[in-house]
Amino acid sequence: MSEHRLEPLIKAAVEKYQPLAVELSDDLYANPELPDQEFRSSAKVVELLRNAGYEVEYPFDGRETAFRGVIGNGSGPSAAILVEYDALPGLGHACGHNASCAMSVLAALALADLKDRFPGTLYAIGTPAEEDNGAKVGMAKRGVFDGMSLAIMAHSWSGGAHVTDMDVLSLQCYLVEFRGLSAHAAASPWSGHNALSAARKFLDLIDARRECFTPDIRVNGIITDGGKAPNILPDRAEVRLEFRTDSQGKLRLMDDIIRKCARGAAIALDCEVSFTEGFEGFDDMVCVPALEQEVKAVLEGMGEVCREKLPPSGSSDVGNASYRCPTVQPLVSLCDPPYALHTGEFRDETVKPAAHRAIATGGRLIASMVCRTLTDPEFRQRVQDSFEASRAAKLEL
Repeated sequence: MSEHRLEPLIKAAVEKYQPLAVELSDDLYANPELPDQEFRSSAKVVELLRNAGYEVEYPFDGRETAFRGVIGNGSGPSAAILVEYDALPGLGHACGHNASCAMSVLAALALADLKDRFPGTLYAIGTPAEEDNGAKVGMAKRGVFDGMSLAIMAHSWSGGAHVTDMDVLSLQCYLVEFRGLSAHAAASPWSGHNALSAARKFLDLIDARRECFTPDIRVNGIITDGGKAPNILPDRAEVRLEFRTDSQGKLRLMDDIIRKCARGAAIALDCEVSFTEGFEGFDDMVCVPALEQEVKAVLEGMGEVCREKLPPSGSSDVGNASYRCPTVQPLVSLCDPPYALHTGEFRDETVKPAAHRAIATGGRLIASMVCRTLTDPEFRQRVQDSFEASRAAKLEL
């Protein structure tokens, strides 16, 4: 059946399940759970999926609050709806994951009613800890998204207009340890090698390179260990460093620059230096123009106001999924005022009537994108070609 003929059915199914989705969003708002502690939140979503006919693996991929639900209709392509539900320390759902979760679950429930209308397999994948050590990072590495024709979720937003896709920067974190030789700072400083001086010079060298960085590059660091007493030359110092870029090619280049700066500082101060990953890196976003164009067409067909994507700024583990299969994460506006994410003002908008209506918009958008992908081979191939071209460009310097 044509995806256009499915639109009335999608709309009706979304309207049917919207009250459940709104109830879920408001419940998550009232009971926020921190990354990897989303036991109540994930259990509520799993219950809804199982009641709708999904076979659910829970826990999943070695994480207690992750899950993977599946429904199928014979052989064919596959798509994944991504579900996030973690909150922020002290702020609750100030990133709007309660509403984002509800949009994904609403689409999953609606599509369960329509599973006989599209071929192939649909997954609903719970991905905890997006605000911390994002679950999608490990899932992508272990091939969870490999071979899929689409991975999709909608992220909460504000400002009255929806955005076709959320572009993000890669994020790499290192603990950079300098080792020297301690000595009394007054009696015999010439006998020591100051690890703190090496750490400081390391940061100075990075600053000296900044004028040659492209505008997307961000490098931020703090000294987490600079010694124990001022009268002793520290034999150990540690810098926690994070850097971001808009492509994997640039990330490799920045990694080389960071290591050169560290080695240079260590050589100059007669110290040793070593690197340890602070957490598994987040990838930048492989944006797929063919998907973004379809998102815009679907939203405008619903009478919604849509704008093109914004320049990348923050990071998200959805980027890791985007290197494995065609992925899109539209931003769905919950309210007209342009509140920043991670603020109390935005958090409190997520339970107002406008946000409840936006949950239906997001759920219908996700369901429509999934149906178009699974039922239209020509569109699916166009998306795959667009994805492969964008990914190849991201891997180049």
